[in-house]
Amino acid sequence: MTARPSARTLYLCKPKKDFTKYGRSCRPVIGGNPLLVKYGYPSERLLRLSEPKKYLPAYLAQRSRESPEWPVSLAAQNYNASKRILQLAQPKGLHPDFMPPREVPTEVSSLAVSAKASARVQKLAEPLIREMTCCPTHTKPGVVTSTVSSRKVIASPRTIELSKPKQLHPNFLPARDPEWPVTKAAKRAVATERIVGLAQPSARPRMGLTALNPDAFRVKESALKAVCSPRLEKLAQPIQR
Repeated sequence: MTARPSARTLYLCKPKKDFTKYGRSCRPVIGGNPLLVKYGYPSERLLRLSEPKKYLPAYLAQRSRESPEWPVSLAAQNYNASKRILQLAQPKGLHPDFMPPREVPTEVSSLAVSAKASARVQKLAEPLIREMTCCPTHTKPGVVTSTVSSRKVIASPRTIELSKPKQLHPNFLPARDPEWPVTKAAKRAVATERIVGLAQPSARPRMGLTALNPDAFRVKESALKAVCSPRLEKLAQPIQR
């Protein structure tokens, strides 16, 4: 609490100046070039880029007229139109039976508002109730079940023929049972040496912890008593690099 800031800390804690009150920023442009002075004149480069794009000579040669607005001759300005031209210049009129669109909403007459439907109209306005003749028993609770009509219908020979199920093929064989009796000849059969050899499972080396040999790193007693020859000692020396 009794520490005093250094001169560098006091310099860094000063707020940043606000240049917006002067109407423009005094910072340089991103490219590094300073802004133009107020009321300054554009450079030759800007004047050249501001010129409109010129037409190609090939386009000017193919164009039928110099500009989209072409002058009208004096003869055309002083021309008197004939009766036929004046008749063709008249806009097309509407059909005599044409009716303009009706205003929305439509005004209902007082007779239609005070009208009362007759008994016949009310009967025709009721929805049509149809009887369902399929699945009358399997329904949800609260649903009205339909009744089958008592009319007796006799099926035609064609309907009876179509109602028959599709027959199986004459050569069709049903699926055999997983257990079937073995013949006496198969029970008395004797397997040959070739069949016995083929029936043997494939011998593969064991994998995992079951194939671990605990005596793999045990040194034999004969190896402990062995004497190394000068040639082996020479070969055992590391290579000098």
